[in-house]
Amino acid sequence: MGYVHNTKEMLIKARKEGYAVPAFNIHNLETIQTVVDAAVEMRSPLILAATPGTMNYAGRAYIQAIAEVAAKENDIPIALHLDHHETVESIEESLELGTKSVMIDGSHGTFEDNIALSKQVADLAHAKGATIEAELGKLVGQEDDLIVEAKDAAYTDPDTVVEFVERTGIDSLAVAIGTGHGLYETKPDLDFDRLETIKNLVDIPIVLHGASGISKEDVQKCISLGCAKVNISTELKIPFSTALRDHLFANPDETDPRKYMNPAKASMKEAAIEKIKICMSDGKA
Repeated sequence: MGYVHNTKEMLIKARKEGYAVPAFNIHNLETIQTVVDAAVEMRSPLILAATPGTMNYAGRAYIQAIAEVAAKENDIPIALHLDHHETVESIEESLELGTKSVMIDGSHGTFEDNIALSKQVADLAHAKGATIEAELGKLVGQEDDLIVEAKDAAYTDPDTVVEFVERTGIDSLAVAIGTGHGLYETKPDLDFDRLETIKNLVDIPIVLHGASGISKEDVQKCISLGCAKVNISTELKIPFSTALRDHLFANPDETDPRKYMNPAKASMKEAAIEKIKICMSDGKA
């Protein structure tokens, strides 16, 4: 059937046609199966996003192998993507295993350091037929063990975007426009004017991080302003863990993971389908 894709054509098509490819954070066999089932049912292209924490938890080779089986057995475009990796070494390990889409996050360094790191990884990725995403500006919140306080969050400066993209050779750009990781304590104030300015400056697809908890209307406005990839994590974890907890409370003698994982997967699948509809990627596979 298929193979594990890079994200170049996937995201260019999405930006051109006005939808976004959902990038769901996955952690193990069950979560990969769940989002793949949702995407196949909805005929949506799919990005499986794995953070350094997920790779440490499940093992790079395991995640790579599961993603390859998912792609081989289904006829939708599936990419495995490294999300928020911060070292060249961790990205090289996955490129050697056959990962075709990577994100290097140098947004915590200086502008010049971010450019140097992003260009180094872009050259490595492109040599392996892989695509690269980089981030300019910081996002508030927590992604694995990386915590960015609100006061430290730097919105992406449109004046630096063209230079950053040209000097690094990246394929997609994650921007900071007021979104954050995790769920929001207050309603996020998204800077759509900033996003529109950036969209008009660069041709490459833009990536919206921290989409959990943002309204359908706001996500779709971001998509209309060039966001071709939307990252979703927390809003999939919550239904999975809630259903699992409820099932185990209701069935205190249940010990078989083959049984207690099913309601968790079913609940997460519903959430994934809802997100695919919000991304308007259904029927685009």
